[in-house]
Formats: sequence, C-alpha cells, structure tokens
Amino acid sequence: MSQDLTAVIPTLLAQGLVSLRQRAIMPRLVSRAFELAPGVRGSTVNVPIASAVPATDVSPGATHAGGTDIHPTSVAVACDQWKEAAFVLSDKEVLESIEGTIPMQANEAIKSLANAVDAHIWSFYKGVYGFVGTAGTTPFAADVTGFTSARKVMARQLTDVDPRYFVMDPDAEANALALAAFRDIGQSGDSGLISDGVIGRKYGATWLMSQNVPTHTAGTITTGLIAKSGTAVAAGLKTMVATTAVSTGACALLTGDILAIAGHTTTYAVSAIATQASAASDVTITFTPGLEKALAGSEAITVKGSHVVNMAFHRDAFAFATRPLETTGAGLGNFQSAVDPVSGIVLRLEVERQNKRTRWSYDILYGAQIIRPEFAVRVAG
Repeated sequence: MSQDLTAVIPTLLAQGLVSLRQRAIMPRLVSRAFELAPGVRGSTVNVPIASAVPATDVSPGATHAGGTDIHPTSVAVACDQWKEAAFVLSDKEVLESIEGTIPMQANEAIKSLANAVDAHIWSFYKGVYGFVGTAGTTPFAADVTGFTSARKVMARQLTDVDPRYFVMDPDAEANALALAAFRDIGQSGDSGLISDGVIGRKYGATWLMSQNVPTHTAGTITTGLIAKSGTAVAAGLKTMVATTAVSTGACALLTGDILAIAGHTTTYAVSAIATQASAASDVTITFTPGLEKALAGSEAITVKGSHVVNMAFHRDAFAFATRPLETTGAGLGNFQSAVDPVSGIVLRLEVERQNKRTRWSYDILYGAQIIRPEFAVRVAG
C-alpha cells in the first residue's frame, strides 16, 4: 500500500493545485510572493513595493549628475492562516486518481480551501475608501455607469493603469451580461460573451465573477450626523468629532462603513467602531484617508448603507503571501508540497494510514494584507 500511496501523492497534489487555481480567484489577481523555506503559522513573507522615481532636469556636463536614491520598500505579510481540508478515499477512488480523475471528495476539499483563501483576501475590503454606486442596488441594470464611475475615482486616486481587475457578484454579472454594449457583437465586436458567457477585458480592466464577493453590513445611524459645530479639523487628519443634530437616536458606526462629507469628493472608510453614548452626544470617528480639506464644523456627514462590495482594483491594492509547510513527519505519514506557478499558492498533501482506511489532507499556510487602498474602489450593489 505504501508504494501505491507514493505513486498517488504527486498526481493528487498536481490535480489539487490545478483545481485550487481555478477556484481561488483573488490570489491570481493581487500582488503575491512566496518563500521556498518551510514556515509555521505567523512566519512572514516580504512583498516588494516599487519606489517612486522622480523626473529631473538634465544638465549636460563633464561629470555625471548625482542620481536620486531609490528606496524600494516591502510589506511583511504574516502567514497567519493555516487551513486544512481532510477526507478519506476508497481504494477505487485512489485508482481513479492515478488515471487522472480527481476524486469528488478531493475536489470538495479544494473548494473549501479556495473559498477560505478568497474570503481572507476579501476581508481587507474594509480599508478601501473609494466608493461609487447606490448601496442596496445592483449595478449595470441599464448601463456601465457603475464601472465608468469607478474608473473616474481610480483616476482621482492616481491608481496605476495596468493591470486592473473588476470582480463582481453573480447578480451584478447577470445584469452586465444582458447589456447591449457587451452582448451585441455589433457594439462589442466580441463574440466571446455569447459563446462562453465571459465578459473578459473591457474598459481597461478584466471583468470576473466570484461567488465570494462579500456584503458589508453597515452600522446604525439616525439622520442628521454632522461634524461637531464650531470645531475645526485640519486637512490631512484622520479623526474628527461628530454628533447627531437631533435627539431621536444615536450613531453606531462599524469598521468599513463609508462616509461622505458635504463638499468633499473623497469618501472615507471608518477604521474603528464609533458609538455615541446617547442621542445628540459627541462621537469620535477615526477614518482613512486623511481629510481632503479642512472642516469648519457642521458639515453634513452621510453614511452609506449596507452594500455588496463589488470591486475595481489594481493588482497592487492587496498582497497575498504563502509558504510551504514542513514535509517531514517523523515517519508518521507521507507528505509532499508543490507551488502553483499561476496563482503562487503552495499546497501540501499529507497521507496517513489509519485503522482500515487512508486519510488524505490538503493544507495551506498563507496570509494577506491591504497595501495600497488608493488602488481600489467599491462598486456598491
């Protein structure tokens, strides 16, 4: 049996990587890095971030002009997520695996891991402050305004042009697929939508659908939230005091809520829970980015409602990191790891013979972080 297991492990591991690549959408779209040295939960991987290179005047002369120092940086992404999906295979399913068919139970295990990886990357949406659309209303019911508005916000936020992606939920995709601008070959010049149901690259971004797009549940607030009267707040600050103008209710904001302030083109993401002690009392709100311009006091503040977080983003908005797990088990089982060159995911397969059965387990060590929130915009649904 041990010889059979040795033969099966590489095949089932390769099948698992291909399946994981197809199901885990986000790791393929964001900045990613991995280290070959085995790690443990909490170990880090440094994801590089390019340094800005300024343009300078040229002054011809006998000596070389002094160059500007370049300081590329990196973000240490902690691999703090360790997920396992285990299953038992019959001897028949093991033989099917050798013949190139991934068993149903293995496929379900991969689906579970893919969903966990996607969900973890999506969890960092709360740091994205760019916002377009109407909360609670699925975009693309009549036109592509949802995405073109996001493009405008990305331009204001100085988001790099390429590569850009737009990931939407099934409802938004269903609306988009029905748009004449995409559906009609005469308008789109592309027959792929009709034959494959794939929108592909449109308006400078690759459009994709994911069932893992999250929904943000907004905090509660009565109407009439305003910046505290007579209290000035300087531009660039990330904290302000607000209050409700009426005494009929209180404000309770949650991390990830979106604020729109009268007179500001920038929207702001709440970065910490903020709750009024009582109606019409003061509440300190912490948010990102810094204020676009100073507040004089009494400016109206609107909180966007609960919404599906469809998102337009550049690859460098988020970072994903993964490391291999140890492949020695002191003789207690068979281990093997492999790196998927497309998604960058490192997957390990462990096989263990138990009482009259064989247990198989895929596991993965990974982490994620938001590194350039200005490179992303929520398109509310």
